[in-house]
Amino acid sequence: QVQLVESGGGLVQAGGSLRLSCAASGVRFSSYAMGWFRQAPGKERESVAAINWSGGRTTYADSVKGRFTISRDNAKNTVYLQMNSLKPEDTAVYYCAADLGFGLFTSQYEFDYWGQGTQVTVSS
Repeated sequence: QVQLVESGGGLVQAGGSLRLSCAASGVRFSSYAMGWFRQAPGKERESVAAINWSGGRTTYADSVKGRFTISRDNAKNTVYLQMNSLKPEDTAVYYCAADLGFGLFTSQYEFDYWGQGTQVTVSS
């Protein structure tokens, strides 16, 4: 049974930082590219960042470049999203997702498994 469990969300003031974690089980983690997505109320789910199976390639949405960093630890079956200089517009439910293969994608339709999400709220 594949499980992705996010943690690390919460309430933070604008300019602050949070680090999200996503622990995977039931999968051969190193065979999967991983992505972080977010969905704000009334908006569509959007890609935030993605990382390939080895961690050697990453991609970011323009809105978070220079502020967010995605990383992974294959020994711990965990992917991270370090979020700095947070803005109120970063408020959303953040999801991690797993995509079997060696590519690097940002479309949610490429991803095979999803976590339940963790709420991030940035106050102004």
